Amino acid sequence: MARPRKPLLSRDRIVGAASALVDTEGLDAVSTRRLAAVLGVSGPSLYNHFRNKEEILDAVADAVSAQVDLSMFEESDPRDWREALHDWALSYRAALAAHPHIVPVLARGPGRRPAGLRVADAVFGAMVGAGWPPAQATRIGALMRYFITGSALGSFAGGFVDDETAYDPADYPHLGQAHLLADHRRQVDEGAFETGMRALLDGLALQYEQYARAVGDDAATVRPVPNRP
Repeated sequence: MARPRKPLLSRDRIVGAASALVDTEGLDAVSTRRLAAVLGVSGPSLYNHFRNKEEILDAVADAVSAQVDLSMFEESDPRDWREALHDWALSYRAALAAHPHIVPVLARGPGRRPAGLRVADAVFGAMVGAGWPPAQATRIGALMRYFITGSALGSFAGGFVDDETAYDPADYPHLGQAHLLADHRRQVDEGAFETGMRALLDGLALQYEQYARAVGDDAATVRPVPNRP
């Protein structure tokens, strides 16, 4: 009886195995030796697809970037630039929340990663298309990345222990309820993200209106920003 054939080694298989390791054990768990053992292959065979561990982690990070929804930046989408940024930020954060251990790699920027570059291109193009000056569109892209990746690096609520005795009112008179935060981690963290997102977008909307007034009503590239509740 013939022995069953092993699945062919491919970039996708390697990235899938590496992603699973990162998700469950963190970045330090990934090594070519560990991956080869997981995949049931010899270590050198990995080098037919990736030169080193860093390239593998780059590919894992790019696979996460590929999960981010970019449809709101398409020309056919009716959402204005503010709505588009908001909805994109939620999608981006959700992708990072599902794979928190890879965030430090993503936080370094897209480098040469195709999906990461598509994200940067879509955001920049949409902002310039909405009438933002290119320099400010670049800053907006950077601002959003700092905010989104920063929020995914850790949990504010999860940073407090659920032990009431840890917060002696004599030392911390305003932290009497801090031990309850961990039980409301999702509510606190998602609420904080939404609050920060609204504050950023409100501030950007004011800048946009000031720019529109400065360039004049006849600037064909400037689109009006609708009022939001």
